[in-house]
Amino acid sequence: MQCSPGRTERRRTWPLVLLLIVTAAGPAVAAGPKVDFNRDIRPILADNCLACHGPDEPKRKAKLRLDTSEGARAEAASGSAAIVPGKPEESELYLRITSEDAEERMPPVKSGKTLTPEQTERLKTWIEQGAPFEKHWAFVPPKRPTVPEVRNPAWCRNPIDAFVLARLEKDGLSPSPEADTLTRLRRLSLDLIGLPPTIAEADAALAESGPDADANRVARLLDAPAYGERWGRIWLDAARYADSDGYEKDKLRQVWAYRDWVIQALNRDLPYDRFVIEQIAGDLLPNATQDQVVATGFLRNSMINEEGGVDPEQFRMEAMFDRMEAIGKGVLGLTIQCAQCHTHKFDPFMHEDYYKMFAYVNDTHEANVAVYSPDEQMKRAELFRQIREIEGDLQHRTSDWPQRMAAWEAQVASNQPEWTVVEAGVDDISTGGQKHQRMEDGSLLAGGYAPTKFQTKFTVKTDVQGINAFRLELLNDPNLPLGGPGRSIKGTGALTEFLVDAAPADGSKPPERVKIVKATADVNPPETPLEAIFDDRSKTPRVTGPIEYAIDGKGPTAWTFDIGPGRRNQPRKAVFVAEKAIAYPGGTLLTFYLNQSHGGWNSDDNQNNNLGRFRFSVTTAPNATADPLPMGVREILAIAPEQRTPAQVATVFSYWRTTVPEWKEANDRIEALWREHPEGASQLVFKARETPRMTHLLIRGDFLKPGKAVVPGVPGFLNALPSDAPANRLTFAQWLADRNAPTTARAIVNRVWQAYFGIGLVSTSEDLGTQSEPPSHPELLDWLAVEFMEQGWSLKNLHRLIVNSATYRQSSKATPDLLARDPYNRLLARGPRFRVDAEVVRDVALAASGLLNPKVGGPSVFPPAPEFLFQPPTSYGPKVWPVATGPDRYRRALYTFRYRSVPYPMLQTFDSPNGDVSCVRRTRSNTPLQALTTLNEPTFLECARALALRTLQEGGNTDSSQLTYAFRRCLARTPTTQEATVLLDLLRRQEERFGRDGAKPWEFAATDPNKPPTLPAGATPVRLAAWTAVSRVLLNLDETISKE
Repeated sequence: MQCSPGRTERRRTWPLVLLLIVTAAGPAVAAGPKVDFNRDIRPILADNCLACHGPDEPKRKAKLRLDTSEGARAEAASGSAAIVPGKPEESELYLRITSEDAEERMPPVKSGKTLTPEQTERLKTWIEQGAPFEKHWAFVPPKRPTVPEVRNPAWCRNPIDAFVLARLEKDGLSPSPEADTLTRLRRLSLDLIGLPPTIAEADAALAESGPDADANRVARLLDAPAYGERWGRIWLDAARYADSDGYEKDKLRQVWAYRDWVIQALNRDLPYDRFVIEQIAGDLLPNATQDQVVATGFLRNSMINEEGGVDPEQFRMEAMFDRMEAIGKGVLGLTIQCAQCHTHKFDPFMHEDYYKMFAYVNDTHEANVAVYSPDEQMKRAELFRQIREIEGDLQHRTSDWPQRMAAWEAQVASNQPEWTVVEAGVDDISTGGQKHQRMEDGSLLAGGYAPTKFQTKFTVKTDVQGINAFRLELLNDPNLPLGGPGRSIKGTGALTEFLVDAAPADGSKPPERVKIVKATADVNPPETPLEAIFDDRSKTPRVTGPIEYAIDGKGPTAWTFDIGPGRRNQPRKAVFVAEKAIAYPGGTLLTFYLNQSHGGWNSDDNQNNNLGRFRFSVTTAPNATADPLPMGVREILAIAPEQRTPAQVATVFSYWRTTVPEWKEANDRIEALWREHPEGASQLVFKARETPRMTHLLIRGDFLKPGKAVVPGVPGFLNALPSDAPANRLTFAQWLADRNAPTTARAIVNRVWQAYFGIGLVSTSEDLGTQSEPPSHPELLDWLAVEFMEQGWSLKNLHRLIVNSATYRQSSKATPDLLARDPYNRLLARGPRFRVDAEVVRDVALAASGLLNPKVGGPSVFPPAPEFLFQPPTSYGPKVWPVATGPDRYRRALYTFRYRSVPYPMLQTFDSPNGDVSCVRRTRSNTPLQALTTLNEPTFLECARALALRTLQEGGNTDSSQLTYAFRRCLARTPTTQEATVLLDLLRRQEERFGRDGAKPWEFAATDPNKPPTLPAGATPVRLAAWTAVSRVLLNLDETISKE
């Protein structure tokens, strides 16, 4: 609504009918039912007025704000108040919405919005009743409402049913009858574990009776490992989980440890408040475990852009915006991303509020850490125990070891020359597109695009006279793979050649190549063939090895600092000695060249073998060598011995013992143990920064336009922070999951309800704000939210409550009249019926066929997919898709590798999201492509063949028994007489077809006709082919892929 300022006179014309309504109906309406602001008025204002007269002050028209009582009653630019309580005829709002003058009428004609007569009358009545404002229902902490009284309490199995039945009775409807046992069993199984029940489970359900039968089935399903897989997939949509980086390169990433954490957390019923806290700030918990650190992968599931020429900071900010959206949608159930650029136009979410929350998440490293499976963790623990045992034995047998170590320390404490750090500038043309960020310690951090073969040029002027040697330090950084110091997927790198040019700073002479006569390093691995990941397809043997390889002038050789898992990701250093001292009176211009040519052929894959963070230094000391002491040991030696912790003493001892000649045998044993250290995997996580990062409000969300600095904080319209809480990410996480958080419990309860019934109690499950659809059962939503929190935030308890309700147990059959009155089942007068999610479609086929591999967790797998998808031009660059041939071929769809730019076709066809953005509400389409997929996609064909073979093996000796067996594997129930007649006729016709000369039944019935399966006694290829055709039909029934 926009008021024109400055007018003192206005002409209004009133139609006679309207005048009669205003004068005659006014008092009667005022005495009528009380208008509810949130239910009756807020939706009108939100849809028609708040875009111009809402919270967004810069965009607010005529100084009029209609989302607060104070703003609506204040004098606007016109000089009048929009609302005068009790007096609509004096209220500018009412006068404008009823004006016949097009220039005066609100909403403006150009907005395309108009109010209905009913909405106009509702606003008038509300003003007459005093125009009371209320806080939006979702912004008020939920309170437990009274369970309503109903006329048919016998129908109710728990309080859910009372709320549902009360609404049905109000609307003159009755609930549907209870679904039969097998329908309920299949519904339960698909909902709780995402798999159909087996024939044995169906028989057991039919045989079970008594009051505890259903509860026992629910308990069994909730205890199944498959429960975490089913509900984990739903959470992973919100978490934007995918196995690749996205954008142009879309490189593989190893993040399946986070996916497995989600599954495990749900299976052990980790309380939801803790579930949220660990994903936002698990690394900040006291004595954080590996799992709690891995949980922060939720925030790291954002896309990463390593295209050539990108600004790493730009795409760090894009990732930050994505994280904020994921927190908004996935945790708060609010569309906070609007406030990234401006104050929210509808919700009271200020532009500054967004960046206050942003500040909590911004103060972090985007880290990549090693993670280990339970078996690997046990292996590591045993290795470290044995190492401690050997070291303990050395100390026990050498009672004077403290004195000897102290004497050694005195010798090495000051045996290093003085080094001067030189901050060399990078020649951008030489980087191959890689970016270098200058760090506070004078080092350079590589980021962005990662070329695989290049030589980078760094230049610096120095006044140091008599330079005799150069030092290259390789430093760790949390933002590098596994902490670096390299950029390869293992955090390692390779230096093919180290070169230096020197010239007078005044330019009086051209640069001359410095002859390096000696190189030393603190680590010198033996010569090793280059790993296959770095194959450049040149067929030239390439090796890595000691530091001498960096000055031998040979392209196939390079220095590496990789000495194996457990020890490879440490700071390293190399020193290069010049043949003669370098000295120019006016200073020296040094140019360093780092040749890094030991990467692979494909820069669109993870084939770089580059240095990650490094620093140059010079010294005048003659014949300098690399300090053999690790950086961590050198730092401990700077601490007074009496102030060192036991762990620091142990660290020094672990290095010192390697220098003791008589301990060679023990050192060799320890070295052998290190070679047994497991590789582990990697996981993208968050890690708190040592020094805070300043956050600024970004003008229009542009990272190049920082505004005023902001401090961490939260929106004022939600729950408050504790007054003494530290301003860190853990505080933010605890605030999100606080008992008084208005939206957190409501949001997750609503999404769980959505998963069961196809639509949430609030249909806009990503937005509970003022633009949301009103809840269909607001009291039920609040009752569930409070019950959820008061029962320990237990998701499993919430599931029990819902699936044991009479509401959930209803038959899904609907009369034409009911479908017409309630097509989306918002009133819940029938049970849910809709097509299952994409992953469940595939899993149902695998389970029914007997092919399903039930293994839980582990790296993502590569089921059959068209090869062309992973090659240009379909894919930007060649992508790896090694099709699984063993049991991994039949893992649950949850484990299918997910490229963001090349989604798995079957899953995409059935509406699985790509993982580009947070998704809390999938679309559910019904297209011919879906039927074509389940008929022809290789895995579904293999399922049909496997079901056919199993039917012949286990289905009995008659056509009828075999049909019943196959039918029940898909649907749990037995076929009707009509269904059996149709399917047996199909079987007969297919036998005739494949029995004809030249039919070649094995080409249809076997995945590999040259290696056909062994048939049971009496079966023929013709019969197997015929049953394969019938199995295809069974797996493609609408009922097979639907929850009835």
